[in-house]
Amino acid sequence: MKQVIGSLLVGILAGLAIGVFLGWEMFPVQYTNSSLSDLDTSYQEQYTIMVAEGYLVDGDIDLAIQRLQALEMDNAFEYVQDLTERYISQSQDENTICKINTLCKAMGRCQNTSDYGNWRSDCKTP
Repeated sequence: MKQVIGSLLVGILAGLAIGVFLGWEMFPVQYTNSSLSDLDTSYQEQYTIMVAEGYLVDGDIDLAIQRLQALEMDNAFEYVQDLTERYISQSQDENTICKINTLCKAMGRCQNTSDYGNWRSDCKTP
């Protein structure tokens, strides 16, 4: 009986090891043609910050809006405003807030500086 249990245990462990090796090394999942809307919320926020940094560098609001549309949000303007408000209310990094707030203002949102703080316009770019 011990020999049967030992053989069964060795077989299970060997099968598990072979399965893990094949799944991770030989035939891993490869995502192709994934859209930005498939990203986790935190990564979408990071992408939005990168769009804001890009806007600070090139000053092209149309290009920034086009980049944000890749997130497939219902309303990119409202999304940026909500993100700005949330980052301000959570006291996130001041330079990050400055970048997002600058983009938000350029999009015609966040106009009331008393509501969104007096963030400087000389944000540090990457």
